Amino acid sequence: MHPGMLFWWEKARRHGHCGGGYEAAAYAYGGRHGHGRHGRHRWDGGPPSPPDAPSPDGGGWHAGWGHHHDDGGAGFGVRRPLRFLAHKLDLSEQQVGELANILNDLKTERAQAEVDDRRTLAAFADAVAGGAFDETRAREGGELRTKSAERLRDAVTRALGRIHALLDDEQRGRFAYLIRTGVLSL
Repeated sequence: MHPGMLFWWEKARRHGHCGGGYEAAAYAYGGRHGHGRHGRHRWDGGPPSPPDAPSPDGGGWHAGWGHHHDDGGAGFGVRRPLRFLAHKLDLSEQQVGELANILNDLKTERAQAEVDDRRTLAAFADAVAGGAFDETRAREGGELRTKSAERLRDAVTRALGRIHALLDDEQRGRFAYLIRTGVLSL
């Protein structure tokens, strides 16, 4: 079985659809009742909408806001953090524009952290590749990882400060709730 099918098969199995195996995978892909990949799931938890109905995010298929932990590079643990936060916090257009800038800055810093992580791993690999352990190269990798983590920490702190200044009291309470309950991961 293709690894990409495992998610759909497990989803169908968990929800008691079909008997498992090929039938469960077919159901999850939309082959049985049209609920799967080709039928869109509503963002508000309601029943699936027809495949030709527009999705609430204007894009293609999605399994619902807050259920994805693919951060899309922005680092908030949801696929479309800007749309998710705009909806959940009831942001004005001006707030959405500023939040987009904040998330873009954070996305850039996270991308740099990924590059640094690859460089760190290369340094560690270089340290153990030779006939003798290269402690200097290993330390360089460790220092790069530490500096990268510090830069990312500072970027997240700045982003949270900017978001705090952007929101009113009620929105801050909702934002804090989303963080505290794990809906948003930083």
